[in-house]
Amino acid sequence: MNVNIQTVHFDADDKLLDFVNRKVEKFSTFHDKIVKVDVFLKLDNLVHTIKDKVVEIKVHVPKHEFFVKTSSKSFEESFDAAFESIINQIKRKKEKLAA
Repeated sequence: MNVNIQTVHFDADDKLLDFVNRKVEKFSTFHDKIVKVDVFLKLDNLVHTIKDKVVEIKVHVPKHEFFVKTSSKSFEESFDAAFESIINQIKRKKEKLAA
């Protein structure tokens, strides 16, 4: 599984990158044919003075791609929400294939 983490408009510290890497490794327990995982960490500062932390996760498997985008006030919170959402997508897809 190839993991690609990109930060947009900031430089991530090692603690955040370690957190993301540990979580991404858990994807393999839900799907055994994951080819690539793209994680985008972005600062979204449209009109607000408080910057929202946006996380986008794209999981590539043969013949399918899962995508989710979430935002909140911290990257960890955003990533956890996106992680849960993508796990649900993977589980639903596997159930459809099994049926």
